Amino acid sequence: MSFNEKSEAVRRRFLKPWTFRAHLLARLPLAACAGLRLVRLDEDGCTVRLPGGWRTQNPFRSTYFAAQLMAAEMSTGAPAMVLVEGAPASVAVILRDLRAVFTKKIVGPSLYTFEGVAELRDAVERAAAQTEETRCTARVVGTMLDGTPASEFEVTWSFKRRK
Repeated sequence: MSFNEKSEAVRRRFLKPWTFRAHLLARLPLAACAGLRLVRLDEDGCTVRLPGGWRTQNPFRSTYFAAQLMAAEMSTGAPAMVLVEGAPASVAVILRDLRAVFTKKIVGPSLYTFEGVAELRDAVERAAAQTEETRCTARVVGTMLDGTPASEFEVTWSFKRRK
């Protein structure tokens, strides 16, 4: 499974660091300030890197939960945006729900990985073909750089064909 031509063009733009940073500054300035980086975005999944340090740290010197939520949302939102751009009809996308479980304290940089692009693609295709809303719940795992799992997220997106 691969992205169509329009989606692939958006994906390539997102994977260029300077283009992605410009996109964040224009559309998601808080994510730009936090220093989110897109590590991987392909037909299988997406990985976002969240830096450690003063931008994402809470008073207890660990990574602030809101920064982790932002990275988890980005790991599902970036592929959703790529797929919506390449949809055969105009499709609106909105975040509907976000659930999180934090199992370990993160100190320093961390990675947030989503491996369900196929499910997102199916939801976008169904939404483009009908007038009803389609929802997709994406599972994200947050890990420390050594691969130790530290948090899990469920991000629910809603897709609906525009009139």
